[in-house]
Amino acid sequence: MPADFRAEEHGLQRLSVTRRHGVVFASFSSETEPLELYFGETMLGYFDRVLAGRRLEVLGYLRQWIPSNWKLMFENIKNPYHASLLHVFLVTFGLFRLDQKSAIEMDPTGRHGVLVSRKGEQKENEATRQMGAFRPNYALHDPRLLDPVREFPADATVVMQTVWPNLIVQQQSNTLATRQIVPIDAGHFDLAWTFFGYADDTPEMRQRRLRQANLMGPAGLVSLDDSEAMLLSQAGIDGNEAAECVAEMGGRAVHDEPHMVTETAIRGFYQHYRRVMDL
Repeated sequence: MPADFRAEEHGLQRLSVTRRHGVVFASFSSETEPLELYFGETMLGYFDRVLAGRRLEVLGYLRQWIPSNWKLMFENIKNPYHASLLHVFLVTFGLFRLDQKSAIEMDPTGRHGVLVSRKGEQKENEATRQMGAFRPNYALHDPRLLDPVREFPADATVVMQTVWPNLIVQQQSNTLATRQIVPIDAGHFDLAWTFFGYADDTPEMRQRRLRQANLMGPAGLVSLDDSEAMLLSQAGIDGNEAAECVAEMGGRAVHDEPHMVTETAIRGFYQHYRRVMDL
């Protein structure tokens, strides 16, 4: 380098960084509001629900490449009714179904949201008879896969949280994970999974978390369906000459609901997206 070169004048770009309960957040923006304000009271409560008070322990990583636009991943998590249409495993074994006690909650901007549900039974009733994905006679060779134990104070057994713009925090029974969306281009993204537990977990609980993690990831008994659905959705959009696809269901309002037969969380997401993109 020339004699007048000063290394301190050519450092890497500094990011805005903050931590909460072992999770590191970073942003290229210097105008990002404090994390507590960014989340809002309700969303911070759900985040802290699984991450506060105990030292985290990473159990493993998975990564998958998905040939669709990154926003379809957020749509997938914010879309509550596709589970009863698509996921035979979730519907049949009562892990996530529209006939269960459930709710959708968001922050005031609509950018963050949660889908909350309580585990049901593998039992045929009027609601399940209307679900094409329900299989009353399905059974597992190893039923321990569906042997959750209650570990959080609220009665929710599933909480799927989406944090704008690219973070998903999930609790499905006892398997805990974050998913980070990494856009590649308009038609592809990477999804990075981090499965975790707590440092003070018993060996039995650690094994339970790892066993239930088979529901998730690129070859998960549940999430495998999602990857295929996003591929098909992207193909449907690409086949439209104007590259525009609109399907309005359930009105246009954006607000919390004490059930999941609604698209309100999806509308909240796109309302915020359009505001950020100045559309």
